[in-house]
Amino acid sequence: MTYLLELSYSGVNYSGFQIQSNAKTIAGELTRASKLLFGADCKIQGCSRTDAGVHAKQFFCSVHVPECGNTVPADRIPAAINCLLPYDIAVKEAKIAPDGYNPRFETISKEYCYIIYNRPEKNPFFHKLKLPYPYRLDEKMLDGQAKDYIGEHDFSSFMAVGSDVSSTVRTVYDAGVRREGDDVIFSVSANGFLYNMVRIMVGTLIYISEGKIEKGAIPRIIEEKNRAAAGMTVPPDGLYLSKVILK
Repeated sequence: MTYLLELSYSGVNYSGFQIQSNAKTIAGELTRASKLLFGADCKIQGCSRTDAGVHAKQFFCSVHVPECGNTVPADRIPAAINCLLPYDIAVKEAKIAPDGYNPRFETISKEYCYIIYNRPEKNPFFHKLKLPYPYRLDEKMLDGQAKDYIGEHDFSSFMAVGSDVSSTVRTVYDAGVRREGDDVIFSVSANGFLYNMVRIMVGTLIYISEGKIEKGAIPRIIEEKNRAAAGMTVPPDGLYLSKVILK
């Protein structure tokens, strides 16, 4: 039996989604809880590989229960498994999926949001949940700059050094910056993302705001295909996988 779970989580206490032998991960907690619920070792496959400290407002994973495991009605799974999971991981919905279903290969697009807490004062309640930035950001100017990310491009300049992928070409469907009170939020949707791509995009926008990179430079940075041409890699604290579109 294969189930598809929709969940959300805070990444503060985890070293990403994927199971690691020496670290606490989201998939590790789901594996432990699934074994207790279904009475057998289950295989967990996620729609994405969020990194350490990254959060998810929407995430999908499949749970493959072997024949020796218990069968649980899908509508009862969220309440049952949430009792077995830490408070910072929540399953919202479950349904039966085809055998062998892997949401990673069924994902059409993903949207990430990066939240910057834009006030001079510290706020301890947002620690590890938003990036504190004390200097006033011009969200309208940054929104105009972010539009240059849109399109099909080779995003080599926005990939962490040492990454090993077959292609660095991605299609960005939309990108923009908006303000909600003290929060400045960068949103970007694409058919896929490179390692640290969103965090480097945000760092580049911050460098433009600070005058370290000139306005209108993003097309040039993309064209250079050189990580050194882009801005800093901001911390994972403010990064959220906010929407996942499946086939």
